[in-house]
Amino acid sequence: MHRRVRIIGFQWLIAASCVLAISGCSTQKNTAQSRWWHSFNARYNTYFNGSQAFIEGNLEKEKGNKDNYTELIPLYMVGNKQSRDIGKSQYDRTIEKCEKAIHQHSIKAKPEWDNSKRKTPKDREWLGRREYNPFIWKAWLLMGKAQFQKGAFDEAAATFSYMTRLYQTQPLMNGLARAWLAKCYTELGWKYDAEDVIRNMSRDSMDFRAVKDWDYTYANYYIRQGDYQKAAPYLRKVIKHERRNIQRAREWFLMGQIQKLLGNRDEAYRAFGKVAGCHPPYELQFNARIAQTEVAASNNSRQMIGKLRRMAASDNNTEYLDQVYYAIGNIHMTQRDTTEAIAAYEKGCRRSTRNGIEKGVLLLTLGNIYWAKDMFADAQRCYGEAIGLLDKERTDYEELSRRSRILDELVPYTNTIQLQDSLLALAAMPEAERNKAIDRVINELKKKEKEEQYALLEQETITANADMNLNPTISTPSATSGGWYFYNPTAVSQGKASFQRQWGKRENIDNWQRINQTVISLDSDTKESSEGMDVQEKAIASTDSMATNPHQREYYLAQIPFTAGQQAACHDLLKDALLHAGIILKDKMDNLRLCEKHLGRLTKDYPDYEHLDEAWYHLYLLYLRQGDNLKADNCLTHLKANHPNSEWTTLLTDPYYVENAKFGEHIEDSLYATTYEAFKDSRADVVKANTALSEKRFPQGSNRAKFLFIDGLSRLNDGDGDGCMSRLQEVVERFPESEVSPLAGMIIKGVKEGRRLHGGKFDIGDVWTMRSITLTHDSTSVDTLSTERNQQFLFMLVYQPDSVSENQLLFELARYNFTNFLVRNFELQIDEDNGLHRMMVSGFLSYDEATQYARQLYASNQMKEMLKQCRSLIISNANLALIGRQFSYDEYQQFYEKEFAPMQISKERLLLIPENMEQPDIEEMDTIDEQEEQDEFMPQKSQQPQQQVKDFDFGDDFW
Repeated sequence: MHRRVRIIGFQWLIAASCVLAISGCSTQKNTAQSRWWHSFNARYNTYFNGSQAFIEGNLEKEKGNKDNYTELIPLYMVGNKQSRDIGKSQYDRTIEKCEKAIHQHSIKAKPEWDNSKRKTPKDREWLGRREYNPFIWKAWLLMGKAQFQKGAFDEAAATFSYMTRLYQTQPLMNGLARAWLAKCYTELGWKYDAEDVIRNMSRDSMDFRAVKDWDYTYANYYIRQGDYQKAAPYLRKVIKHERRNIQRAREWFLMGQIQKLLGNRDEAYRAFGKVAGCHPPYELQFNARIAQTEVAASNNSRQMIGKLRRMAASDNNTEYLDQVYYAIGNIHMTQRDTTEAIAAYEKGCRRSTRNGIEKGVLLLTLGNIYWAKDMFADAQRCYGEAIGLLDKERTDYEELSRRSRILDELVPYTNTIQLQDSLLALAAMPEAERNKAIDRVINELKKKEKEEQYALLEQETITANADMNLNPTISTPSATSGGWYFYNPTAVSQGKASFQRQWGKRENIDNWQRINQTVISLDSDTKESSEGMDVQEKAIASTDSMATNPHQREYYLAQIPFTAGQQAACHDLLKDALLHAGIILKDKMDNLRLCEKHLGRLTKDYPDYEHLDEAWYHLYLLYLRQGDNLKADNCLTHLKANHPNSEWTTLLTDPYYVENAKFGEHIEDSLYATTYEAFKDSRADVVKANTALSEKRFPQGSNRAKFLFIDGLSRLNDGDGDGCMSRLQEVVERFPESEVSPLAGMIIKGVKEGRRLHGGKFDIGDVWTMRSITLTHDSTSVDTLSTERNQQFLFMLVYQPDSVSENQLLFELARYNFTNFLVRNFELQIDEDNGLHRMMVSGFLSYDEATQYARQLYASNQMKEMLKQCRSLIISNANLALIGRQFSYDEYQQFYEKEFAPMQISKERLLLIPENMEQPDIEEMDTIDEQEEQDEFMPQKSQQPQQQVKDFDFGDDFW
């Protein structure tokens, strides 16, 4: 007992002496004692907590990471965008703890040195350091790693860059910092910066303890650069360094992908086989097995496809069927069996139970096949679905988006060609053959519906089982649950399954109830053809037209064009579709072979087509692109002989045609700029001459509508009203999509309503001086601005839509009115005027009220700041009708400064008077004591009317 007491007492004595010894330690002192103390504290206090958070964050990221196995997976999990936020809170805690450790325990003070002692190179290095805490470098390194794993690569790069300077003389710390700096640059995509760090490091000596990190750096850099030959050796070293099983499994999978890209199928097969030995999650192991079958299929494809089909039959792989059939399709593609590949891909799409990136890649691959085979409707379907599943940052996403837009424009025409050809062929068949063809369609429809019902039932079962596994107690949501239906995925899935059981799959289009969308509208032709029918025949036709069952022959017979009028309508549709499809194929798809087929058919089969000259023009351009000058000359000869007055013939025979083809766009832009300046300077002769030149040299130019519009207004100023209307009518009819077409239509509409045209300036560039052409009901009357002050006024903010946050401004103005004017009910409204937006506050009974409101509004610093991008006007309702028409905003402002601004405003606080109370005359108000009147008219707060905000929705942008 006595011995134990002595030992405990001795321990307390040591602890007490240590506390006394270190009580004077601070970061301003650089002694062995202070360095030890701050190193000890940094390590076992703040750094320890940060390192634990870092480990927890890594485990969380490892558990939640999801790789896209259809593409090359990244070496680091943070390379997956969707995984970057995983573990973020833990990494933030790590960064916080490291910053705290550095702040509290960094020692930058120089140590004391005996000047009489000779300095060795090692001493000089020691005295030249910028950090003397021997442990704090680990806090810097850990903080940078946490920033890297969080996905903040720029912040991590800044940390490691500073660390390289801080530990410039210490090879270990400097080498580690530079290794991680190169990783940050690589992830940021800064190729040359990463290359510079790597090149400089190869010249310097590398501490052996930093070699491991540099192996990771080299592997990651070469993989990102696509230099797989150099990446493979470093990746093997990385796998040897790796301690975590899941990460090692990912690295083996990555090795297999790289070896496959290098063409080393045996090496790839072995690498994929190593994945299972690391005991990874099932999804990773499953994808490795699929990848093995793909690389081994070159010699025994049938055996590998059989293996994949057995995997598809397993209940464990129900969730991954899209990947299984994608692999089967890839094997068929390596065997050049496109038909079987398409069947496998399509089956993978149908049986996919998740709309993930894997299905997106499958659809993209399938769409590319259809595109190459000119099966445009199928390609459009695949691209349209894939575009919503794939990441926009994919290298091929822009091409996918471009193709999808082109097909959306092309497919309606190609579908029309296919449909009308089929209908005309059916009409020409003998009745027996026609019935057989219809029966085949019906049988295929029934088969398809049965397959879809089976797939839907299977999908419903899978979904229900998955829901039961995730939450065995889940039940169908009731109508009284209080949650929105679409927020419950189970309810949505059940609703979708129920809908498809009843209706089958339907696209989100009009007439979705029809499973067959090939019904064509031939009402006019049917009406014409039925004129000669007797009553009994009309009754039969009416009965046939009511056939709506796609499982009956009558449904299809009702769509076939038997009469001459119906067949003529089919041919009209064919003509238009052949022309537009040919132009799109030539100009947007560069599919000259198919373009020649469509346009050649059009010119051969329909010599009476009204737009045949345009078809010959595009054939001329097609043959020029093919280098077939002889056929191109034949097209030009045909145009000259058969369409001498065509605009396309004029264009091709223009002596400036070659010059226009090369530089026409720039020449036309320059000509228009000169014409517009001449218009603003009232030089009508220049405008007229340039417009004529534009018509001669650039009849299809992008600025043609503007030339016509300016020429029309210029003629109006010269008193030629008929010439103006003719030009404006041409703009509306020929160029309805032009930006000046709405303005031209507005003027034409006013004239048709009985108004008369008067000349006036029109400046497209300056919205504040913009006003419409003067249109009046009576030529003898003159509209003038009113100076009456005792009438309805409003306060108006005029601004360009992109210059302010409109929702925020509306909300703040409504709140300002509600909180500052308790007895008045001002209404807010927004409208558009010639490209400007106008926010109007109405409800003022006089000019004085509106002016008091404006002064009080601008006295608020908060509102004044918000209104700085707006132009404010105080205007009566009568004068408002003339703004932007007879008078511009600038002209009204000049009128206001002259007539209204000098007026004396009543000192009475008019906005405190309820609107429904009779107000005294303004001249009498000036003589009444202000405070007395305020007390008399101030109501109780309970009388406060509710403020109204009209004609606008705040929307999601504000909230």
